Order: sequence, then structure tokens, then C-alpha cells
Amino acid sequence: MCRDCGCSLGPAATRAPLAAGPTTPSAPGRTETIEVITAILGENDRVAAQNREHFDGQGILALNLMSSPGAGKTSLLEATIRALDGRLKVAVIEGDLATENDADRIRACGVPAVQITTGNACHLDAQMVHDAVHDLPLAGLDVLFIENVGNLVCPASFDLGQHRNVTLLSVPEGDDKPAKYPVMFRAADLSLISKTDLLPYITEFKLERAHAALRQIGFGGETIELTSRGGEGFAAWLAWLEREVAAQRGRTARGATARPAIQPEGAHAHAAGRPPR
Repeated sequence: MCRDCGCSLGPAATRAPLAAGPTTPSAPGRTETIEVITAILGENDRVAAQNREHFDGQGILALNLMSSPGAGKTSLLEATIRALDGRLKVAVIEGDLATENDADRIRACGVPAVQITTGNACHLDAQMVHDAVHDLPLAGLDVLFIENVGNLVCPASFDLGQHRNVTLLSVPEGDDKPAKYPVMFRAADLSLISKTDLLPYITEFKLERAHAALRQIGFGGETIELTSRGGEGFAAWLAWLEREVAAQRGRTARGATARPAIQPEGAHAHAAGRPPR
């Protein structure tokens, strides 16, 4: 997929130190492609480690929000900013292929936001985040939300320097999405089942099936059911945020850090033209 959509040939690829010397592929182009994507991931991880060290030095908790398009990430952030009401100081990095629409929505809530437009890349990478951070006021910040490009495949394969991954599953998508996209949901530290206010109208979505699907693919994190605009379940989401901020402060005081469960096999599988298992 990354090869087909062009993201493996985007900004991260042009920065990666590609392997030198001839190769003997087992199939036309296969060995070279895998070596290229390995180099891309290696360079990405180097920059991600720098990002994470920078966040730790500032005492900032960095969260990567992932979901399919339309699952409610930006609406969730808008409601979260309003609900926090000064309890935590936040900033947002928005990722989309085009437009400043989502960053404009966040700025309208009174929070600093930087828009990353990726062009043809279906995920953010660490260098994009590194560049965006320079345009944000980090002093005194508690949480940096990174809203990744809407996509249930590639974002799980690229470390951005975040401490936790949060993945949204919205009711209109269907309760079988974790089974269909296990790499994405397996990478999550927290899974939010969003738009639960639609459950009375989308009766084919069953919460028990969604929870079972998450368990079956090996998801071991916490699950919270909520609407993206507040209401039932939202207090649990805010409590999770505050616990994670406290945990991050404790880690930084000890000189420790946290790293989410990146799923690099997804990127390798895309490069080889095989779906991830």
C-alpha cells in the first residue's frame, strides 16, 4: 500500500540513507524494496527518538490519535479542549493530505495548532512532527495531541516520538474493524469506541462484538465507549488523560520514558507487496 499510494517515496524516503551496493533479489525488485523501507524506518526511528527526548525534556505527554477518516478525531479534540477548561495545557498537530480545515477548528477553540499537509502520504512520519513542533509554544505544555492522517493501516507502522497511541473505532464503521485491521488496533494503548450516541440507529453494531474483536487480535489496552462530542463515557477519557499526564511527569522525574507499540511489520509487508498478517 505504501508503495502504491506514494508514501514510501515521500519525505521520509528522500531523507533515508539508502543501502549501498548491489543486491540479488529473490523476485524482481523485492530485495531492493525491503532494503529501502528498512532504511526509511531506521531513519524515522532516529528522528522519533529525538522527538521523544525533546518531549520528555519539556515534561510533555505526546499522544498519537489514529483512526479511519470520519471516526471523530477532531471532534473528540474539540470536546476535550472545552472539557479540560484550563486543567491541562494542550497543543495539537493535525495531519491531512490537504487543507488547514482541522487546524482551523482547533485554533477556534483557543489552542495552538499546526497543520501538516502530506500531499500523497497516507501517514505522518517523525520528521514531519519534528518540523511542526518548531512552530508550537512548548513551554508549560502538558499534552501534545498528534492527529494522524485518517487511515487504518500505515500510521501504526511509524514512530513519531509519541508516548501513547489512541485508536478510535466509530460505530458507523462496524464492529468488525479490529478484525479487519489488526495491525492498527494492536498498536493502541487505548481504544475509544466513538459515536456511541448512534447505537440506537445503527443496530448492526454490537458493543460486545467490538470488544471481542479487540481481544481476539491481541489488544491489551483499555477500552472506553463515548461520544466524540462529550456525554456518557467522556469523564473516563478525561480521567485517562490526567492519569497519563501524571505518569509522564513521574517518568520524566526519574529520567525514564515510554514508547508505544509500533507495528513495523505493516510497512515491511507493504513494501514487499504482501498484506500484514
